[in-house]
Amino acid sequence: MIVGVISDTHGLLRPEAVAALADSDFIIHAGDVGDPAILERLNAIAPVTAVRGNVDVGEWARKLPQTNVLQVEGCTIYVLHIIDQLDLKPEAAGFSAVIYGHSHKPHQETKSGVLYFNPGSSGPRRFALPISLGRLIVHAGRVTAELIEL
Repeated sequence: MIVGVISDTHGLLRPEAVAALADSDFIIHAGDVGDPAILERLNAIAPVTAVRGNVDVGEWARKLPQTNVLQVEGCTIYVLHIIDQLDLKPEAAGFSAVIYGHSHKPHQETKSGVLYFNPGSSGPRRFALPISLGRLIVHAGRVTAELIEL
């Protein structure tokens, strides 16, 4: 199973991002969506699990949870926007991965058997940071990640 991972779109869904997510079985949006139409467009590709980011405001944004969970092929994936707000021990809770955004900096590492993955930002460019998103490959109860620079 392929899980597309996108974050910090800030109202901009690039055609390259749509193309990169086209083969996804599921999509995670890790917050700072910026416009509900983005979630609608992503949902036309695959079912979306999304969280509210710190710039997501208004009636539509209040409907998004602060955290969310996606279960795929025996793996449980925890999603939040700001990693510093993680208030649980993912390994103790049985999570295979923690997906987050906010910093616009792509990052991945494994700690205590849990994958921590930030796909970076695929929205408007900020500073000298890359425009990127990611992909999780879930197979046989394991999650691996790859970053995709757009």
